[in-house]
Amino acid sequence: MTVPVVTRARSFFRSLVGQIFLLLTVGMMVAALLALIVAEQTRHLDFERWRLQRVVASAVDIAQRLSHDPARIEAMLADQQIMGARMAPGGVALTDPDPDLADALRARFGAHSNPEAGQVPVGLCFPPSKMDPNNRAAGLIGAPRPDCWVVRFSDGTGERRSLALYLPRLVKPPSNLANPVYLLLILLSSAGLAIIVARFVAKPLRRLEHAAEAFSVSIDPEEIPERGPEEVRAALSTFNLMQRRVRAGFAERTQLLAAISHDLQTPLTRLRLRLELVENEELRARLLQDHQAMMTLVREGLDLAASTESQEDWSVIDIDSLLTSMAEDAQDLGAPVRFLAGCGGTVRVKPNALTRCISNLVNNAVKYGGSADIRCARQAGRVLIEVRDQGPGIAPDQLDQMFAPFTRGAAGQPGGRPGTGIGLTIARSLALSFEASVRLANAGEGGLIATIDMKA
Repeated sequence: MTVPVVTRARSFFRSLVGQIFLLLTVGMMVAALLALIVAEQTRHLDFERWRLQRVVASAVDIAQRLSHDPARIEAMLADQQIMGARMAPGGVALTDPDPDLADALRARFGAHSNPEAGQVPVGLCFPPSKMDPNNRAAGLIGAPRPDCWVVRFSDGTGERRSLALYLPRLVKPPSNLANPVYLLLILLSSAGLAIIVARFVAKPLRRLEHAAEAFSVSIDPEEIPERGPEEVRAALSTFNLMQRRVRAGFAERTQLLAAISHDLQTPLTRLRLRLELVENEELRARLLQDHQAMMTLVREGLDLAASTESQEDWSVIDIDSLLTSMAEDAQDLGAPVRFLAGCGGTVRVKPNALTRCISNLVNNAVKYGGSADIRCARQAGRVLIEVRDQGPGIAPDQLDQMFAPFTRGAAGQPGGRPGTGIGLTIARSLALSFEASVRLANAGEGGLIATIDMKA
């Protein structure tokens, strides 16, 4: 179970979709984490800025009160009657002054104020006593003690003031970077978006791949609809143009061979008439035999060229009815051909091309194997048509060579049965025209099996 999963995963990440998916997932996760880090840092800075502003606002408020009624405000500060402020205890040193806070105070009080400020331990501002602000409010017993700042400045009269300002201690929320729910959400959203983008990007390439595969097995495939972004439409248009030019080249070749065949048939016909006038019967028979071989080569050469230029329309046919009819027609002509098993249903093919392909295989089986048995079967979404003979078979290392033009097996060598050696070549070319393939294999009990493999 583990091995197929690993193999499929490795195959996926080697594909374009997998690589785009991996790149986008990692990239978006890194970008999201960086955005969270920046957001956390911004929140921290905003929090510190807010605390600084509150300290400045408290200092300005106390300074304004002191300027209007210094005696009363000093007494209230001494008695801790103003929440959030009191006179700073003597002897408190600012070991870590805050320059930003001092600059903000200088901007409000003026340069002559010579302010200095900094946060100090809360115990220096509020020694343990009944006047501890935490003891003066319900529900705050045991709560964190407030943060305390010592602010010193010179007021408008030149008197040096020293205040202790305190604010409730605010605890910042925990960072989202440590929350597994956020991390899982980032991973899932990044992976989901990445797979959608990867499939969208790879879809035109997949269409082009399928079109190239169809073009590799058929010279007359359907053109690709030119849809998508501009670059994709340009690539598909170029591919369609290439298909049209290749088809035009094959058409020109077929027309050329047809013209040559037509021009050759006329002198060959005159030659036969003159050969009939040869008085030596034995010589005349040999010459006529050679003449017939030449005529056969011309006709089958034209058939080979025409097999690669099939302009036939696609149709849906009953495969068993076709095979039964072909076997009965062969039997009527005295050929030992049998239809043994059908596969049922219909297939979408080019009927004439399929018929000619099967006929070539049947003729080869009868010619070189003595008989032909036809079977049909369905397997893994494919239709397999088998034509088996009872001949001697072919050496395994020569099976693929049999599809080369003008190649014959042992029975086709001098002294054997006649033939041009292009029957299998024509059969394979015809099969390619309806997106099928032809292969040969030796039967275990003897004989040769030719199989047509096509879509169900």
